[in-house]
Order: sequence, then structure tokens, then C-alpha cells
Amino acid sequence: MRHPYWRTRLANTPIVTYALLAITIAVFIGETLMGGSTNTLVLIAFGARWNQLIDAGQWWRFVTPAFVHIGLMHIIVNGISLYYLGAICERIFGHWRFAIIYLVSAVAGNVAGYVFAPDIPSAGASTAIFGLMGAFLMLGDSFRDNSMVRLLSQQFAMLAVINLVFNLFSSGVDISGHIGGLIGGFLIAGTVGAPQLGRMSKIRQVIMATVLIFALAALLVLGRR
Repeated sequence: MRHPYWRTRLANTPIVTYALLAITIAVFIGETLMGGSTNTLVLIAFGARWNQLIDAGQWWRFVTPAFVHIGLMHIIVNGISLYYLGAICERIFGHWRFAIIYLVSAVAGNVAGYVFAPDIPSAGASTAIFGLMGAFLMLGDSFRDNSMVRLLSQQFAMLAVINLVFNLFSSGVDISGHIGGLIGGFLIAGTVGAPQLGRMSKIRQVIMATVLIFALAALLVLGRR
């Protein structure tokens, strides 16, 4: 039987965040060894979003771009963001809920980019990271009586706004993917809930899950036309 101390320590350790970060770094090393992380062919080979290949049936490219990065600065910024935001988010939501939020946010962001930015290959964890910001917005909306959660939510809301404003003045940034990740993170976080903070309305959870599913389905239909 596992000692309660180690069980508590494991529960409080953001192991999923560390695993995601390790995979991301490993992929970047692979990109570098195979020809460079700014080489378009290398990016596509490692799973960047490329609409023509998605249309050919490679649907996994809605997930894999979250682990592919373009240049050293790109992975440093996203890696630091994942390390800090992911650790906070994972401790609040728990391991498996956090993993679902991260991956579904990545899918939502890449689906949005598939529809609204179809002409450029896209990669980066920022779709999922914006999803984590969206998850904190959901917490602030659902647990308004918790002053600490409300403060965190306000801080992350400001962070999201600042980043989106910078996106407007930056070339080559898929802002649609960031917005899609933000909204996807809000909806999937509301779907899985945060039992450590309190109970949520089951009806609201079902509604948010339904909205998320229908929104993704509608975007996919729109993108295929």
C-alpha cells in the first residue's frame, strides 16, 4: 500500500505538465537534428498543421502542432508559459482533467486556424496555453465567491488580452488559433469541472460540452468547403 505522504505528494506534483514539457522539448531536439526547426519540410514532417494534409485525411494534425515549435525563442516562450500556467492549472483541476483541457484546447485552436488561417503551416503550444487561460476565465465565472480564484481569473484575463493585442501587430501569428484555444479551454474546463474548488451545475456542464462539440463540428464542416 502506498504511503499517504507519497500519495499526497504525487497528487500535488504537476506530472502531466512535466510530461508535456518533456515531449515538447524532445520534439524540438528532433526537429533540430533533422534539419532545423525553421525548415518548413521538417515542421510538416513532425506534425505542423498543414490544411492540405488534413484534407487528405491526416486528422491527427489537429493535435500534433501543439508539440512542434518554430525557432528557439518560440519554444522558450511557450515552454516557460506551459511550465508556470500548466502547474497552477493542473493543481486546481487535477491530472487527467488538466490533460483533457490542454489537448482539447489545442484541437479547438487548430480547428479554428484550419478554417480562418488556411494558407499557412502552423505550429506551437500557444493554442493549448491560451486554452489554459480560458480555463481560468471559466473558474472566475463559476466560483466568483472565491476571492483567490477571482483574482487569478482577472490576472489571466488581462494576460490573454495583452497577448491577443500583441498578436494583432505581429506578422505570421495565427490569432484565430489563439482565440479558438481560449474559447475551447473555457468550454472544456466548464465541461470537466473543478471538484477541488466546488461542485458545478450538471446542466451547465452538459450545455458547455454540447456547445463545444457543435462548434467544432460546424467549424470542420465550414473548413471542408
